[in-house]
Amino acid sequence: MAEIKRILLATDFSECSNHAREFACQIASQFKAELHLLYVIHDMAVEVPDFGMGLAFPGYLENVTGVKRELSMKAHEKLEAELSEPWVEQLQVVHSVRFGIPATKIVEYAQEHEIDLIVIGTHGRVGIPHVLLGSVAERVIKHAPCPVTTVRLP
Repeated sequence: MAEIKRILLATDFSECSNHAREFACQIASQFKAELHLLYVIHDMAVEVPDFGMGLAFPGYLENVTGVKRELSMKAHEKLEAELSEPWVEQLQVVHSVRFGIPATKIVEYAQEHEIDLIVIGTHGRVGIPHVLLGSVAERVIKHAPCPVTTVRLP
């Protein structure tokens, strides 16, 4: 059996991710592995202004860096609050926020940090919702440099 030293939990703070978080914490505890929590902010959320901004668009573009900084700070706060007290005391945890396409950034992070296992929640969509929304988990599985465990809600 391969040694698991570093586990990456990719989260979007959804109910599915919460379920995956518990699984990742249990595995990290069992293997005494370092747990990396990663949240990826899709660039589209900050690069495209809200509908109706009208003439404020040039001012918005000048403030993209500020918007990204604010989103990153809020995401770091959420990541720090992500683990309950028993897990915080037991595990060595690394928090990270990235901007970009979620599946791509998750795979890049795993490569950069020599992650041994990726844990990711999945909504389990099928049919038209799957075609329209795609699956971050599916794209991560296809390109990951290590095993990926997907966790669905029971």
